[in-house]
Amino acid sequence: MNAYERFTARLKGQPVDRIPNFDIFMTFAAHYIKQPLSRYYLDHRVLVEANLKVAADFGVDILQAISDPYREAADFGLEVEFPYDGLPVSRKPLLTEPEDLKKLMPPRPEQGRRMNDRLEAIRRFREQAGGQIPIMGWVEGALAEACDLRSMYLVMKDLIQRPDWLTELLEMCVEVEIAFAHAQIEAGADIIGLGDAVCSQISPKMYRQFALPYEQRIFQAVHEMGAVARLHICGNTTRILPDMLESGADIIDLDWMVDIEKAMQLFGERAAPCGNFDPVAVMLQGTPEQVRMATQECVQKGGQYLFSAAGCEIPDKTPPQNLLAQRDALTG
Repeated sequence: MNAYERFTARLKGQPVDRIPNFDIFMTFAAHYIKQPLSRYYLDHRVLVEANLKVAADFGVDILQAISDPYREAADFGLEVEFPYDGLPVSRKPLLTEPEDLKKLMPPRPEQGRRMNDRLEAIRRFREQAGGQIPIMGWVEGALAEACDLRSMYLVMKDLIQRPDWLTELLEMCVEVEIAFAHAQIEAGADIIGLGDAVCSQISPKMYRQFALPYEQRIFQAVHEMGAVARLHICGNTTRILPDMLESGADIIDLDWMVDIEKAMQLFGERAAPCGNFDPVAVMLQGTPEQVRMATQECVQKGGQYLFSAAGCEIPDKTPPQNLLAQRDALTG
């Protein structure tokens, strides 16, 4: 089986030669090919080279155009700094006052410099590995995008103080994300991942009002285009797992705090769990034997639809032997 065949069979609960490895790579991938982070974020050619190398060397079954949360926000007009070899930084919200929303112009994916760079990455992936390894594009959830544009602190206040205004902003954000998802699928993406990390920090009631309906609309559009939907919410999502299942995601990432066996029982045949050993304590700081054991434990508890992955992004400076231990545990 090649990685694409493995991915499609696993989604259906069919036999596979080994469980697919769906680890998320960003900073590790850049440094693995000895490139500074700024080039990984700003030059799709570096991102593509890094992902192809990581996939080949560590048995990873996915190519991913994910890099940072500021693609859409930068094309909205957010000022983002890119240190030579550091994480991108936004020092000033684009929306500081409610009336700023009237001045906001939704960007078009093909015309936005940073969104278009992601489209170019997906096209290059398709040229080099289409049909061999699944290609994952990425969008921000509407609530996460609102935080990127306005800051998490202000959005947390908006949830209570001006929910109707926040809903206006979310409506604008979701339309941009749907258009971006469409453009990435047209460019060659097989999967669209959606990041909505803020949702682990709000109540289930707020999640159902301010996040879930927009995730559903994005994933409905993804499915209408014939692609697979992957939902990623960092942190302990135990309280909202039943609601996450209603998003329509085909694959749901689980961070290490979540009981993967209980999640598998809840999901049934409706979604594939993806995870979920600790990316820091196990993958970064653990031994190869600990990685092997953690990987196997997730496999045993995760059921027939499980995709293997750390609970979140593979940390920078992860020992390569630990990634090889995960590979070997899945192939052994």
